[in-house]
Amino acid sequence: MSTVIGVFRDIKTAEEAVKALRNKGFRDNEISIVAKDSEQGRGGSDMEAGSDFGSNDSIADGTTWGGALGGVAGLLAGVGALAIPGIGPIVAAGPLAGVLSGAVTGGVAGGLIDLGIPEERGRQYEEEIKQGGILAVIETSEDKVNDASSILRQNGAKDVESHGGGESTN
Repeated sequence: MSTVIGVFRDIKTAEEAVKALRNKGFRDNEISIVAKDSEQGRGGSDMEAGSDFGSNDSIADGTTWGGALGGVAGLLAGVGALAIPGIGPIVAAGPLAGVLSGAVTGGVAGGLIDLGIPEERGRQYEEEIKQGGILAVIETSEDKVNDASSILRQNGAKDVESHGGGESTN
């Protein structure tokens, strides 16, 4: 199993990447999205599966996007809101949500280590989330790594890397 990871700066491109991954045959249990929840104190209703993605605004600009993750959650299995020390509230959709809920004390970086991401890179990705980035994490077989990486890049992801199988590529 390999992990492909990349960072998006806005909701729309993250949603488009998830759609493109699914259209290419990636399953929901392979795709996770993690981002800082910029709307503290909101009710959970914005996270209902099937909510509209909503805005083209940048998350880095402080856009309220709880409903946006609901749009991704409509595409993915499982969504959760977590409080991560050092980051604050985050929302996660996909299988990584479960990993992170079990690794709250280690933060996002700790959860990524479990997926084969080196600790130093995990901390860098955690910092991206703190700065408003949306993390896309694809856990897939070796033969689909290039497809996942290409789709993330084609949809605007930065810092796309793959880890697993004893190697790491940028």
